[in-house]
Amino acid sequence: MIANVRENLTPKEKYIDSLKFALYCTTHPLDGFWDLTHEKRGTYAAANTILALALLIRILKLRYTSFLFMEVYWEDLNIFMYLASVVFPLALWVLGNWGLTTLFDGKGRLGQVYMATCYAFTPYVLIQFPLMIFSNFVTVQEAEFYSVVSLLSLIYSALLIIAAMGQIHEYSAGKNLLFVVATLFAMLVMIFILMIFFSMVAQGIAYFISLGKELMFRM
Repeated sequence: MIANVRENLTPKEKYIDSLKFALYCTTHPLDGFWDLTHEKRGTYAAANTILALALLIRILKLRYTSFLFMEVYWEDLNIFMYLASVVFPLALWVLGNWGLTTLFDGKGRLGQVYMATCYAFTPYVLIQFPLMIFSNFVTVQEAEFYSVVSLLSLIYSALLIIAAMGQIHEYSAGKNLLFVVATLFAMLVMIFILMIFFSMVAQGIAYFISLGKELMFRM
């Protein structure tokens, strides 16, 4: 019945509905993430929006969080590297989890892993924005409350990611936790491989530059 009703929605209405569904996933993760993919309640547009909001809030925190909690050295800050510290691990997680689970009867597709992971960022968006404003009105004595709530938003999102992976791949709790740990290990392996690759590329470029300089010198 719900599926039939959603088929009659306009693209804009479907987008708004899928964005609102992120709240349901936050409060009912098992049912929510199951419906997100199996009942097609989620959309890539909503997932991209949540990710964009998370990145935006991460930038806004640099400017509007009280100096008591975050001291920013703007002259040393590379905003692109700062955002990459979120996007790069996200890409590694999605690729690593999908790659491993595909080999062991995981039902989730690459796009579904990405979508569910982005939806799991919802608590970070909902908590960090008001917390950023709140930071400007608290005293040093109340700083512990800010730190605890900020940490809880990260833990909550991490737990939602774990729950999402279990529902997407239709794994038991034990098997899901095993593959979460395996994915983290796979991320480290991919980082190591990328470091070796870029190191070899840099050495190759340096070799050809020195070779070119030598030829120019001899000419």
